[in-house]
Amino acid sequence: MQTRKDKRAKTEQLTLMALLTALVAVLSYLGGFIQIGGIASVNLSLIPVVVGATIFGPASGAWLGLVSAIGVLLAPATAVFFEVTILGTVVVVIIKGVLSGFCAGLAYKLIEKLNRYVAVVVSSIVCPVVNTGIYIIGCFLFFADTVSEWASAKGSSFVAYLFLSMVGLNFVFELLANILLSPSVYSLLNIRKKTK
Repeated sequence: MQTRKDKRAKTEQLTLMALLTALVAVLSYLGGFIQIGGIASVNLSLIPVVVGATIFGPASGAWLGLVSAIGVLLAPATAVFFEVTILGTVVVVIIKGVLSGFCAGLAYKLIEKLNRYVAVVVSSIVCPVVNTGIYIIGCFLFFADTVSEWASAKGSSFVAYLFLSMVGLNFVFELLANILLSPSVYSLLNIRKKTK
């Protein structure tokens, strides 16, 4: 039988997850309008994905990553990839969203016992690295011909265009935003631990 304290904790968890889900949905859609440098848009929703993944674990991180992926699929910037392949776009976006949240939660869980602050920082790094890494793999698997055409039009090689124009600044922005907000995530974790 659940105690009053257990019910309260469960209600708080559901409420916070609902808020994080809504925040991720809004930020992933709005991020589709922000492009730094190339074609790919900035994924602002990775920050609340990391928050949920560190507080509630890998499964919650995966859920928030899925919500982020759905927002990215609906964002205007994704239309250019749908023109190339709808299935490839959906597969890449869903996998990168889910795995970035899951891996962020897993990284936190694995390091938490050693040092929670380090675990938060590592989780904040893992999330955008996995997200961008899968995006790069997806470009090689599903969009290579199109990216090659875009690169040729700019007088660049495929690899240089992919890493410098499509990924470069966006990835740096996402990584720095996550790392800079790590202390805030750590503070949230401390508040939550004290209220238990």
